[in-house]
Amino acid sequence: MNDPGSLAALKQRHGPRHRWLLLATVMLGSMAAIMSSTIMNVGIPDMSRQFALGQERAQWVSSVFMVAMTVSMLTTPWLLARFGYRRTYMGCMALLMGAGIVGGLSSDFDFVLLMRVAEGLAAGVVQPIPAIIILRAFETEEQGRANSWFGMGVVLAPAIGPSIGGLLVDAMGWRSLFFMVVPFCLVSMWLSQRYVPTTAPGGVSANQGHPSLDTGGLALATVGTLCLLNGLVSLHRGDSALAAGLLVVATFSALGFVAWQRWLMRRQRFPLMNLALFSHRAYAMGTLVAFIYGIALFGSTYLIPLYLQLGLGLSASHVGTLLIPAGLILAATIAVVGRYSSTHPTHLLVSFGLALLASSFALMVLVQLDTALWVLVGLAVLGRVGLGFVLPSLNIGAMRSLQPSLIPQGASTINFLRMLGGAAGVSLCGILLEWRLSVHGDSLTQPQTSMARLRAFDEVFLLLAVCCALAMLAAWKIRTTHPARS
Repeated sequence: MNDPGSLAALKQRHGPRHRWLLLATVMLGSMAAIMSSTIMNVGIPDMSRQFALGQERAQWVSSVFMVAMTVSMLTTPWLLARFGYRRTYMGCMALLMGAGIVGGLSSDFDFVLLMRVAEGLAAGVVQPIPAIIILRAFETEEQGRANSWFGMGVVLAPAIGPSIGGLLVDAMGWRSLFFMVVPFCLVSMWLSQRYVPTTAPGGVSANQGHPSLDTGGLALATVGTLCLLNGLVSLHRGDSALAAGLLVVATFSALGFVAWQRWLMRRQRFPLMNLALFSHRAYAMGTLVAFIYGIALFGSTYLIPLYLQLGLGLSASHVGTLLIPAGLILAATIAVVGRYSSTHPTHLLVSFGLALLASSFALMVLVQLDTALWVLVGLAVLGRVGLGFVLPSLNIGAMRSLQPSLIPQGASTINFLRMLGGAAGVSLCGILLEWRLSVHGDSLTQPQTSMARLRAFDEVFLLLAVCCALAMLAAWKIRTTHPARS
């Protein structure tokens, strides 16, 4: 065998357990990527004090990461085809680790932001890879168990990360958060030398035909994403003229992107996003669910802590304590539901999860200033159980109808749209909350909470419930067929 690192050689050396070793390796990288996206939020106040930043500028630590991660997801299929699994994966881990070290040592805030961009690029490329491996390396009857195991692992990162991050910030400051990913990256790079194949998806040699990167599509996607998110931020600030201009540019960039992808497909080139994906009804509906679900998930992640602290007047420590049981329940739900995601209809699992999530948002209107804490815990748990049904089922179920050659682009596209919805959802929730607060004659700058403030929050929660209900309509049309494996 010419290449000892090829998929065939690794299968021969490690036998049937190779696919599990491979999944464990990329799971570590995914945990590092997810941790880098969530843990820095804990350090923003400490960083703001050191660099004398306003809140708006400090938030760029999260915003630039989100934009870079969202756009870079679209490059994963090309990178895998051009460089293979191992070089792509190790390159991302090296970039993530290097950016973490340099960012932690930086004394200039602009350089910190540049390192956050680098981290986001690496994290975005890594995230679609596990779904590709689960669909291509595991038989259908094993995909549920693999999905369950992987899902539990990656949920631990955002569940545990902020808690550990808080301790690190108190002990050593915000710089320690950058260094936290380094051990994960080192271990995953060592494992990848042993278990990640050098070949591209499907076991073929990488770099066959020297496919060129769709730089035109990447530029249009980047401009469109930046203008969309900055347009929403400008709308949030009240700068309606700038917001309108940015959103118009975002719209034309999206239209130009679709036209450019079609032009490349007609000439049998390698488009950034293969539009043939959307001819599969289950996948098309899955991406629609992912986008709306991203709005609800990330919007509520922003809204709930704000509601608990500024709406109900709870302390930060109370908020953290309330959310711990929900995080543990989420991990347990994923472990159970993931096992059945390959043997039970996707549309039923996803629709049921969205119904629970919608219910948790709608029931927030019953919460009053004197509501018992156990009720808040119960609502948080209800929503996390819903997430536990959706998270392990949606991606795999939506992509199971795709032919194997489309799976890499299918994984990157559905992740891109979910993250795009999530990034937009945070800004939309902020905009709607300020609007409803002004209608009710209140503001978050007021030191005391009020029933008017709760009503404003309730109306935004009801909108998130409506988003989940709309996603259920699309989820019901995800009925997969199992294509022949090749």
